[in-house]
Amino acid sequence: MNINLRHMKPKLLTIIGLITFSTSIFAQNKDKSEYINVEPGFYQKSILKDVNAVNESLKPHEPSKRFQMAQDTTLIPGKLSDYKSVWRNPPVSQGNTGTCWCFSTTSFLESELKRTSNKEFRISEMYTVYCEYIEKARRFVKEHGESNFSEGSQNNAVARIYATYGAMPLSAYNGLINGRKYHSHEAMFNDMNNFLKSVKANNSWNEEWVLETIKSIMNSHIGAPPAVFSVDGKEYTPKTYLTDYLKFNPEDYVEIISYKQEPYWQKVEYKVADNWWHSKDYYNVPLDVYMEAIKKAVRNGYTLNFAGDVSEPGFSRSTQAAMVPDFDIPSAFINEDARQFRFTNGTTTDDHGIHLVGYYQKNGKDWYLIKDSGSGSRNNNPNAPEFGYYFFHEDYVKLKMLCFYIHKDAVKDILAKFR
Repeated sequence: MNINLRHMKPKLLTIIGLITFSTSIFAQNKDKSEYINVEPGFYQKSILKDVNAVNESLKPHEPSKRFQMAQDTTLIPGKLSDYKSVWRNPPVSQGNTGTCWCFSTTSFLESELKRTSNKEFRISEMYTVYCEYIEKARRFVKEHGESNFSEGSQNNAVARIYATYGAMPLSAYNGLINGRKYHSHEAMFNDMNNFLKSVKANNSWNEEWVLETIKSIMNSHIGAPPAVFSVDGKEYTPKTYLTDYLKFNPEDYVEIISYKQEPYWQKVEYKVADNWWHSKDYYNVPLDVYMEAIKKAVRNGYTLNFAGDVSEPGFSRSTQAAMVPDFDIPSAFINEDARQFRFTNGTTTDDHGIHLVGYYQKNGKDWYLIKDSGSGSRNNNPNAPEFGYYFFHEDYVKLKMLCFYIHKDAVKDILAKFR
């Protein structure tokens, strides 16, 4: 039997290459999964208890199991002391509300004000939420019911509201009445939503009447914000508090996105339901530029505000860590196609807003310290420094964090490339 090695060599190399490629893939499949019983946590033990003690009756979550990555805690930098971090106010709970977009962005802007003025402020989240509902209802009327009305919104909504309505300190308005300790908007939202459904059903498109009714509903649930308030012995309106006291310019902040379904190096619309006003002010960049901007910003003392997906098997409320298990996708294969694929098929959703406040480099990869307002970050010891925080591996950010809000100076090299 004669074998022509010259003709066989390419085939042999192909076979060897496939074997090597397959081996490299399977060699990475070291992560394990598990089903865990979801035990009652901060939501059931604190928020739900407070809500039911006041004037609502919310059902506790039914016992369930959760499929998740079996994380090795020895690999996770899970202490605040591990991270190089910036000043921020202590974590606060958003309670039983869908207002993470406001809590995370308010936290981010408080850190920004400390960075730019070296002064510490505590700004009211609920005043922003109150005004945002007014604007949602206004658009609902103008669009004859064809505009999304929900609890959610986007990070850049906060500066938009500031520009229109101003802001106020938490001491002037906290949205907690009737002895409530934690926010709960379920009953309030249901009342507003049912009212707007009746408006649509009856074609009652009287904007002034609709907005006054929406305000009346909110006033009964979270109180009416003051028109004038005193700070340091001086009276302010929300607009003068923003301009004269905070000295805040909403135009100093931009939203960066990496979104393959739209052209890179253009400002695009972020097509998710929470972008209910269809903002086209998202600066769209390739994923490598996006990740490099994050790394550069945190090392230069900036914080930023993420919007992305926290409903993943690599996201653990028990370890407070977010990772990408290799049974989802090996690290080497995380790229803009993998990212877009998950967004397109709906396995990546924009479901939470969080505040990045620090970083730690380990084995050549970044971990990010995340300040959170949701209940999942509060299932540990309430006296521990890590209460209200998460630890995100950079692979998780690369695959699942869809956009971030940041001071324009941190990304001026990126902005200069836009037409």
